[in-house]
Amino acid sequence: MPLVSEPWLGQMGWSVTRVGVAGRAEAMRFDVITLFPAQFAALTEEGVVARALQRRIARIHLRTPRDYTSDAHRTVDDRPYGGGPGMLMRYEPLRAAIEAAKAEAAKDGVRSRVAYLSPQGQPIDQAQIERISTAPGWVLVAGRYEGIDERLIEDCIDEEWSIGDYVLSGGELAAMVVMDAVIRLLPGALGHADSARQDSHSSGLLDCPHYTRPETIGGHSVPKVLLSGDHQAIERWRLQQALGRTWQRRPELLQARGMSEVEQRLLDDYLREAARSKPGVGSEQSE
Repeated sequence: MPLVSEPWLGQMGWSVTRVGVAGRAEAMRFDVITLFPAQFAALTEEGVVARALQRRIARIHLRTPRDYTSDAHRTVDDRPYGGGPGMLMRYEPLRAAIEAAKAEAAKDGVRSRVAYLSPQGQPIDQAQIERISTAPGWVLVAGRYEGIDERLIEDCIDEEWSIGDYVLSGGELAAMVVMDAVIRLLPGALGHADSARQDSHSSGLLDCPHYTRPETIGGHSVPKVLLSGDHQAIERWRLQQALGRTWQRRPELLQARGMSEVEQRLLDDYLREAARSKPGVGSEQSE
């Protein structure tokens, strides 16, 4: 099956690459139900995801519910019962598109679950992304207008996901956010095996500061420990910085995660040093 498929892609000059035996061992599969498939070029043509598709680490299949309508106008929306502003996406075209996506995935030996990108969904965090990445495939439904018919959610949707407490024009951007976050976790997607492991949130902490050349610029120098060559000291410093940054910027993450005795001491030392260098920053000891 193609890495990125649907007939309209060829008209835009996209290459369609055939792959061999399908399945999770070869590539994770995403099927996206969307009214605006061209938007996904931002995800599939450049960057980490594009390289993962080229390496056959992941596959993305795009389909529009307009192809599953039965009227001349290819109607996918209608007015809501009970009145009110806006339109709703209709049940029949969406269900037909979902079933077609699941059937095609099944031919490849992939049993996909269905997720609807929705402001009412479960908040997506790094732990959820890691869970999602272990599945062989997903059908992602990108809603539009005022949402979709509730009966479709009851009949066809396994999970609802939200990327934040704000409203977007549609689920396409949310679907791209989820796919980017998931695909970068797949083995071989990043240039270094430790890159994903060391990202912010992967350990429940924000990331530590990073520095590159030149050694001194604008009156600021790289911390001496990073130039020492002492890898144990560097790892200790990075952990301490991650703990301190998380305490200062996202304390609720630390509260949810908890700390070991060693981490607590590192954080206390960080806060004492912060209080000396920037009065007020670490004036309160961590609990």
